[in-house]
Amino acid sequence: MAFTDSPDMTKALADAFHAKYPNITITTQYTQFNDYVKSLKLTMSSATPPDIVQYNAALKDLSAAGLIKDLTPYEQAYGWDTSFPKSALDMLRVDSTGKILGTGKLIAVPAGLSLVGLYYNKTLMKKAGITAPPATLADFEADLEKAKAAGLTGLSVGSLDTGGLHLWGSLLNVLWDPQAQRDWVNGKAGSTISTPQALQATQKVGEYASKGYFPSSANGTSENDSATAFAQGKSVFHINGNWAAAQLAKALGDQVGFSVMPPATAGGKAVGNGFSVSYAVSAKTQHPEAVAAFLNFLQSPEATKIEAEGGFLPPNAKAAPAATGVLGDLVTANQKVVGDDGLIPFQDFAAPAMLDALESGLQSVIGGKEQPQAFLDSLQSVWSEYHS
Repeated sequence: MAFTDSPDMTKALADAFHAKYPNITITTQYTQFNDYVKSLKLTMSSATPPDIVQYNAALKDLSAAGLIKDLTPYEQAYGWDTSFPKSALDMLRVDSTGKILGTGKLIAVPAGLSLVGLYYNKTLMKKAGITAPPATLADFEADLEKAKAAGLTGLSVGSLDTGGLHLWGSLLNVLWDPQAQRDWVNGKAGSTISTPQALQATQKVGEYASKGYFPSSANGTSENDSATAFAQGKSVFHINGNWAAAQLAKALGDQVGFSVMPPATAGGKAVGNGFSVSYAVSAKTQHPEAVAAFLNFLQSPEATKIEAEGGFLPPNAKAAPAATGVLGDLVTANQKVVGDDGLIPFQDFAAPAMLDALESGLQSVIGGKEQPQAFLDSLQSVWSEYHS
């Protein structure tokens, strides 16, 4: 099994499955995210690919090429369409062209559901004179200014890789209509990212950088290092996914909280990027039934406990242990997002080359080397080339 997220959780799932089925052993192979994405197509096109591989947007193309196994027959045999959340499975369906998401065959199964939102340090909030988590985007920006006035860093950002994307995506989510954004990510004909709302979100990223709301070293800092900085008490806020929750809970205890990015207007719907740590299967696997048994295991009570302890939202919510602290905040936030139909796939899913365009483009925006509109035009160019 080749993967890139949550090494401890992934290994624990493999070990727990082996404990239940001693005749099946899963060997795990971890690769750092950027290297994983760059090597995934080559890995899965080889003569001896891994049986199981963590899902990434690049797998859409591999599915169209017949290199990823269609899991629809196993979905029907195991009843996954009723035992896994519909929204989680729909994100893992792709049409025969490999370009349109949300429809067609099932090509992966989720292990842990994810949500990106706003972490906050309660101790530093108090020091900055902030009395409560921000309720609106304007509140959040006012809090960043308060942190700066108190001599504190408002936001920990690691834009060397995906941290800048989380900041931009979170702003985009609360400024732009969720369905319009889903249409663009999913590849609906006629969709565009070049909108006034997307321009405003991009401008805000540049403004936050120029105002010193996050460190000038952001472009040389990874997402993991920015999370570590937040865990060490070096910023008031941090935008990241639930995969950082276990680390932050261990470091900050009850002094760390989590909420969705606050809406543009008070009382607005909860919106956030989310997907899942999901696993696809090589069409060349010699062990399809064993692999399918492992995928089905991901909703078991044993797996649910491991997923929850890893800071994820288990697919089988009914079997999940009660969560407290920041993990409890995550559950509450996710319920609100799901209830408001506000879950949006990650923006880089729009095209295989989109992640590189997003990361490098946002680095240029943060560094003041590219205008926001030019950045959006570059994204639309990648989208149009792929979906034309």
